[in-house]
Amino acid sequence: MKPLSIATIMLFLALTGCANPGGETASDPGDISVERLFESFSAFKMRINPVEATKIGDNQYNDYVANYVSEPYRKKLIESYSNYLDAIGKLNVDELTESQQLSVQVMKWDCEVKLEGLTNNLVTIASPIYDIPHFQLMPISQTSTFHLYFNELGSGSSVQPFHTVQDYDNWLSRVDDYIEWIQTSMDNMRQGVDLGVVWPKPIIEKMIGPIQSLIVEPATDHLFYRPVKSMPEDFSLEDRTRLEVAYRKMISDKINPIHQELLIFLTDVYLPAGTNYSGIRDLPNGKETYQYLIKYHTTTNMTPDEIFELGKREVDRISGEMETLKEEIGFSGNLRSFFDHIRSSPQQMPFTTPNQVIENFDAIHETMKPRLERLFDLKPKAGFRVERIAAFKEASSAAHYVPGTKDASRPGVFYVGIPDAQNYNKYADEALFLHEAVPGHHYQLSLQQENKNLPAFLHPESISVFVEGWALYAESLGSELGLYSDLYQKFGMLSMEMHRAIRLVVDSGMHAKGWTREQAIQYSLDNEAESEASIISEIERYMATPAQALSYKLGQLKIRELRTRAEVSLGEAFDIREYHNQVLNSGSLPLVLLEDKISRWIKREQKKKSI
Repeated sequence: MKPLSIATIMLFLALTGCANPGGETASDPGDISVERLFESFSAFKMRINPVEATKIGDNQYNDYVANYVSEPYRKKLIESYSNYLDAIGKLNVDELTESQQLSVQVMKWDCEVKLEGLTNNLVTIASPIYDIPHFQLMPISQTSTFHLYFNELGSGSSVQPFHTVQDYDNWLSRVDDYIEWIQTSMDNMRQGVDLGVVWPKPIIEKMIGPIQSLIVEPATDHLFYRPVKSMPEDFSLEDRTRLEVAYRKMISDKINPIHQELLIFLTDVYLPAGTNYSGIRDLPNGKETYQYLIKYHTTTNMTPDEIFELGKREVDRISGEMETLKEEIGFSGNLRSFFDHIRSSPQQMPFTTPNQVIENFDAIHETMKPRLERLFDLKPKAGFRVERIAAFKEASSAAHYVPGTKDASRPGVFYVGIPDAQNYNKYADEALFLHEAVPGHHYQLSLQQENKNLPAFLHPESISVFVEGWALYAESLGSELGLYSDLYQKFGMLSMEMHRAIRLVVDSGMHAKGWTREQAIQYSLDNEAESEASIISEIERYMATPAQALSYKLGQLKIRELRTRAEVSLGEAFDIREYHNQVLNSGSLPLVLLEDKISRWIKREQKKKSI
């Protein structure tokens, strides 16, 4: 593993004591400058989350996976975050610039919310993927789970580099850590079985198939052997031969056996112990855990009841807009029958190959390009491409975006699932592109990574309510960007917004109000155009990741509210490009900090008007 610089590592160790999981208690950080504090915290964040480091192009931990489900890891994080809070308390905030003060506030919020989760009896800390808190006794689920992401890394088509001999050796080392993670996860799940803290059976049933697909013989047909088949030509014959043998042994002697062990455990032990609950309110400490997860994902203190009622109001509002648009399209039936019409319309399923689906997204991009400068004067350096989701997880994964590297050497990727091109429905593709690519996730996350005015720890920061709120807000910009001229695509935008509004109702309904899985499915079927299979998959996702789905709508509503406030306050002086700059140029922010920032900007602009 590549070492940190001496200056950084001395400060890093003093603040965190992370060099040795069983080492001595961390030292008193003492008085340090804010720049060195940011430097230390950035190094700490990469050290505890090496997969995130790889994702943004920091390659010093490419041979390592943190065992983030282990008890020593949890205890060390508690100690480390506590020390950083102590260090923040010793800063003279009045001497900092406004930008530094904002970064300190984000750092403080991050430490506090992570500490609260780490000391919760059920939830621990964010996993190495998508920054979603995991359950210590239920660390593996059917979605957003590390084992699925790790296997994508090993395919050679993701963010793990396979360019040098060292890169190939790094992966062999990383696999050993991954196996330890699976073993610890199974140990934790056995404890969960003993305590009655187990996933519902529908969740467990969806976990089994992807595990089965990861057990492949001969080894040369395995996903993990693909990088060997495309080794760089400049590798020596000796290195090529050694790596071919090592990768076959790694697959046959390590990867297949550990996945087989996990599969047997899931089918023989875990599934029979599966529960019938739909929400975590039925787990020990479930009510308090859900309130914590609301805070973590939305950065607010809203109650489940407040979220539930807000969701119902939004569902009613969007339903009214859908009715109006349905009539404009000329459909004579009711809204439910129009949903059925869209789901089955041959006109909305014109493709025969996956490439045609991808080409359609490229065409959407070309249509909107000329108008981007009207709304944005910031443009990321990093490019992006549209790719199909890997086959082994396509059935259980939704469309998503993975950022490129900080130096823009590797583009971002918008992944789309195309299990059956002939049945792929395109009616919401314009809104989906706006959300995942431009000006949604690709714009926001790339600009954040490339912003040299931000501390490094903020480059990969992914506060869900900001990131997903921005992406949902981006969907609403379609008309301003020359899209939604097709009324079905405009209805697709409303459908995607409705989907996020429904989440407020069904997520809080299941996890706080006693709704069953079946109630949530029926409510969704009654109010949106998604297929029943898609809705079932989504409801089960909410069951496995409580409160995460709330972040989209709550974030979008706040960003739209702040835009409206600025438009009213500034009148003709309002500049949409500058508003977007203000939202995007400080990285991911908790909503209260975003609101404070926009309020300060409005006041500055009003002063300019009065001069």
